Amino acid sequence: MAEKYQPIGVFDSGYGGLTIFKELLRELPDYDYIYLGDNARNPYGTRSFEVVYEYTWEAVRYLFEQGCQLVVLACNTASAKALRNIQQLDLPVHYPNRRVLGVIRPSVEMIPEMTKTGHVGVLGTTGTVLSDSYPMEIAKMSAVRPVTVVQEACPMWVPIVENNLIESPGAALFVEQNLASIFKKDPQIDTLILGCTHYPLLSEVIHRFLPEGVRLLNQGPIVAERLLDYLHRHPEIENQCSKSGRREYFTTESAQNFDQLANLFLGSEVKSKHIKLG
Repeated sequence: MAEKYQPIGVFDSGYGGLTIFKELLRELPDYDYIYLGDNARNPYGTRSFEVVYEYTWEAVRYLFEQGCQLVVLACNTASAKALRNIQQLDLPVHYPNRRVLGVIRPSVEMIPEMTKTGHVGVLGTTGTVLSDSYPMEIAKMSAVRPVTVVQEACPMWVPIVENNLIESPGAALFVEQNLASIFKKDPQIDTLILGCTHYPLLSEVIHRFLPEGVRLLNQGPIVAERLLDYLHRHPEIENQCSKSGRREYFTTESAQNFDQLANLFLGSEVKSKHIKLG
């Protein structure tokens, strides 16, 4: 009897979640996956909590309808503005046996072992910074050893990545300006969280302007490692995830546009399908 198709769902408002997805494929290659990008309604970073929650819940429901028992919100904005409501209000009522996980908590759990000064910076979209999700999560984790957190919104970084301008003088200019700004707020920062899934593609540019000894926290490998640990600890979920190495890509935008840019993020060819949400 063939195994029932129950992939792991990976959702992002656009393309950045593919940096998380790439690490999931590396760490957990045997599982089936569906990646869904709500590219037609991207960006989420400037939208209200209510709208982000509405859009994210629509996407999660769609992935559940495709057979997903577990969905990873590979999007900092969705994790910041929608995850808690979905976990606390929606799942218990509508899908009590399914799970939705985010990317913020796994990243925050690494902070105590990374920072020596106890001063941490968060680089993120305007929406993620305004949500204060990182400072709030870090505060929960740092009861024994307080951690000082400062944030910097970097609204130009996503368009730079999505327009493939990573090597441009403009990219260097905006990265240098934002880094100068956050270190002016707190010169003692020794750990920087890349609080947007697009930002790892700018890592080489960021390193050019990093003070010596400052470490970058890249979410992808951490989220993949934590998901593997989660599945080990929750066999009731792990046993429901099918494992035939199948990958599907859905987008609310043009499939052709998605495929072209997805290749940049994944480093491999993608064939997606167009769908509608809402």
